[in-house]
Amino acid sequence: MAQYSIENPVFVTYLIAAALMVLKIMGQGWMTVYRMMKVKGGFASPEDLRPGPLNTAPEPQQIELNDYVERSRRMHRNDLENIPGFLAAGLIFIAVSPPLALAQALMYGFVVARALHAFAYATAKSHEVRATFYSIGSLIVIFMALYVLAAVLV
Repeated sequence: MAQYSIENPVFVTYLIAAALMVLKIMGQGWMTVYRMMKVKGGFASPEDLRPGPLNTAPEPQQIELNDYVERSRRMHRNDLENIPGFLAAGLIFIAVSPPLALAQALMYGFVVARALHAFAYATAKSHEVRATFYSIGSLIVIFMALYVLAAVLV
């Protein structure tokens, strides 16, 4: 299991990329909460209309859709649909001892693609722009999985 040691620079690359992606997922959730609090709306569930310390006088329109909040919620959902695949593919990729330069290009490339996707989504760029960054990240994950299959089936 020398591959899964901090003595292995490929594993260290994965640890850095994975930690950044975990922070991205968690941070996006907090961004959604921030946006809900900022506009005092976009709440997700009927029970969110119960009075509480942060919402002492709830109003029915607070559970109506709010694009400012929904944009962040969609970004979060997109992260949850894409980042776990990277986390899993990265772990199995390490097991086949890829070259360090390849691992760094793929793993850091995924992080950059997700950051650019988030920027494009947050700033309401066109679908084509978002899709470009999504595709780069997706192809990286697919490549890592195929690389593993090629390594173990050959």
